[in-house]
Amino acid sequence: MSSKTIKHQKIKIYTDGGARGNPGPAGVGVVVYDVNDNIIDTKSEYIGEATNNQAEYKAVVVAMELIGKYEIDEINFFLDSELVVKQLNREYKVKNKGLAPLFVKVYNNILKYKKVTFTHVRREFNKEADKLANIAMDNGQIL
Repeated sequence: MSSKTIKHQKIKIYTDGGARGNPGPAGVGVVVYDVNDNIIDTKSEYIGEATNNQAEYKAVVVAMELIGKYEIDEINFFLDSELVVKQLNREYKVKNKGLAPLFVKVYNNILKYKKVTFTHVRREFNKEADKLANIAMDNGQIL
């Protein structure tokens, strides 16, 4: 049986990335919801040393990798990084050389889907993804 048997036409993904220091030990958190707001997947990952903005982008990259096992038409991303949202929506140019390859990676991934949106949310509406990013940073620093 194919791993692409799980079908969710439309999903919501909340992502968060953070670094303790800028740059510093960094982690990402991802929470994937179905159309009924049920959590269908999560990920917490330590990513080594990165800046806050690199971690925010990496969270989106990790989310794209995580959902590869699903058949999806539409993705609505929610991030608490206004900079990353505005760059992904092409309202701001990506001038930072450390962010450009991550932007390209995300952009190339979104071409696989019918519709992908990126929306900025306040930090208090992104608590689950933030919690997972902090767990990743906590665990990464112990290693």
